[in-house]
Amino acid sequence: MNRKVLLVGDGAVGSTFANDLLQQTHVNELIIADVVKERPVGDSMDLEDITPFIGDCNIHPGEYSDAKDADVVVITAGIPRKLGETRLDLVNKNAAILKSIIEPVVASGFNGIFVVSANPVDILTTLTQKLSGFPKNKVIGTGTSLDSARLQVELAQKLSVPIASVNSMVLGEHGDTSFENFDESTVADKSLRQYSAINDQVLSEIETDIRQKGGKIIENKGATFYGIAMMLAQIVSAILDNHAIVLPLSAPINGEYGIQHELYLGTPTAIDGSGISHVIEANLSDREIKKMINSADKMHEILVNIKVD
Repeated sequence: MNRKVLLVGDGAVGSTFANDLLQQTHVNELIIADVVKERPVGDSMDLEDITPFIGDCNIHPGEYSDAKDADVVVITAGIPRKLGETRLDLVNKNAAILKSIIEPVVASGFNGIFVVSANPVDILTTLTQKLSGFPKNKVIGTGTSLDSARLQVELAQKLSVPIASVNSMVLGEHGDTSFENFDESTVADKSLRQYSAINDQVLSEIETDIRQKGGKIIENKGATFYGIAMMLAQIVSAILDNHAIVLPLSAPINGEYGIQHELYLGTPTAIDGSGISHVIEANLSDREIKKMINSADKMHEILVNIKVD
């Protein structure tokens, strides 16, 4: 069985993802496409140097038309967020870029699964499904998986516990209206709020730290890419290996949480070789459900004003 992936966008996220993916699972063919034609040439040659350690893989630059028989198309292409700029500021710029990618990929005959990580990811994942006309389970966004990873790290450090013992998520938009499910969070099977080191002020500080971490990374090194690249590799590996995992991802909402809008939003999501096998409605407190609905409302306000025709 040939396992083929087309990566669209060879910036810091894309190239790091390619390296992570090849070390996590077997890929027969990895094609890299970018508007800067020289970069995929160099990255393909550079990545070839790890094949003696991971096994044979045909790594080469390519075009959108190469998606024809690919299993997965990963989209990281887009204008990156600048310091002081919100993810939603990027909408119209990256929506136009997205359209220029989706149309030729679909025209190639591609019938696999789209995985989107370009920002604002919930908006662009929703648009990918609408532009492609693909079944909703075959379009996935990275959602709040990175935010949730940052939250797990923060809580583990605050409580001096192993990261694996932390069960806590960020839900909603990957952006300003996201929220932490503190009311349901557990650490080592114990309610988060039962820890003496935790109170409302501490939780507020953690929330602020999570929101500001990406900006601080950008301020110091220009971009964030290790965490999101690893999340992408986890998602694509699960698809290629038909291995079921659950992550908080941009998933299609169909009445969950009382949301009336048709869009993608960060919620626990089970994925496998079919793409999204099912969307999980997290057990949230009443106040957190209101936050989820608010996040959906804000996304909807933006979506109805985007012109991609």
